[in-house]
Amino acid sequence: MDTKSAYNNWAATYDTVQNKTRDLELMAIKEVLTSADFSKVLEIGCGTGKNTSWLQHRAGKLLALDFSAGMLTEARKKINATHVDFRQADLTQAWPSSTNTLIICSLVLEHIKELDFIFEQAAKSLETGGIFYICELHPYKQLEGSRAKFEQSGQLIELEYFIHHISDFMASAKNKFNCIELKEWFDDGNRNSTPRLISFLFQKIDRA
Repeated sequence: MDTKSAYNNWAATYDTVQNKTRDLELMAIKEVLTSADFSKVLEIGCGTGKNTSWLQHRAGKLLALDFSAGMLTEARKKINATHVDFRQADLTQAWPSSTNTLIICSLVLEHIKELDFIFEQAAKSLETGGIFYICELHPYKQLEGSRAKFEQSGQLIELEYFIHHISDFMASAKNKFNCIELKEWFDDGNRNSTPRLISFLFQKIDRA
């Protein structure tokens, strides 16, 4: 099953089934972005609005993108605010033109093969000094076999994924961003286990 179809099918139950990765990422974003500038926010891969529900109370203006119509339907059920705009979009194509103070990217890039394009679009969509927040399933966890998956009618659906190592993120960010924070996130804070998530704060630099 292709990724878009899988997320359309997963949308109705995404918020209700147990998902340690989803829940830990919400904790991460709340901690990492305590002092961020939320004046104009672009959320790429908003899904069912897990983070959008939190962001709407902080953002002056928020554009939330996702390629899954099913996920967007669920998100719109939760959020009906005039300063929040949901749009269906393919992140591997040119993003809507705007200049933002903050870009949010949560649990998205494991499904995207080429990181360079994502960083290029993020650089075009951020003002100088703006922040690009990324949080993904840790590559160590992926190498142990973890990946996005769900059950439907008794069948396990596993989504296509790509492993991006820390050096891959740094290479794609080069000449566009400085990495100002990198954190690893562990189940129950157990640092003797494999980290579940990795988060980055990239700041757009002035290349003039």
